[in-house]
Amino acid sequence: MIVCVAVVGHQNNPLYIQSFTEEDDALKLHHIVHCSLDVVDERVNNPKKSGPTLNETFLGLLYPTENYKVYGYLTNTKVKFILVTTDLDVRDADVRNFFRRFHAAYVDAVSNPFHIPGKKITSKTFSERVSAIVKSFGLSSAG
Repeated sequence: MIVCVAVVGHQNNPLYIQSFTEEDDALKLHHIVHCSLDVVDERVNNPKKSGPTLNETFLGLLYPTENYKVYGYLTNTKVKFILVTTDLDVRDADVRNFFRRFHAAYVDAVSNPFHIPGKKITSKTFSERVSAIVKSFGLSSAG
């Protein structure tokens, strides 16, 4: 189950963060997202240690905590997408598919002529689309 998604700008400024938990865990999830940025920076600055390809946008599992797993994705413009999930057995293919769909929604949101680059994403349509993507996460693998 996805508990939080975030879009972080190239200067590590939060552009969008949404938690999907009933509990009042928003502050803890914000902290987890913020801590994951260090891991993203480490992987980007040390590509030899993290993976075989330099052009790979999917950063994979950034780090697991006791209750969560944190995944990352880096766009060509250095905007970071962070996914926090409670599932212990998430397939990389499902996470890649999620990030692909999330990236498409992000591109549509920032392509709006009324959106100011580098500012928070306040689009209601983007929020609804993200919620739909989150609800459908992992459903393709069931069966």
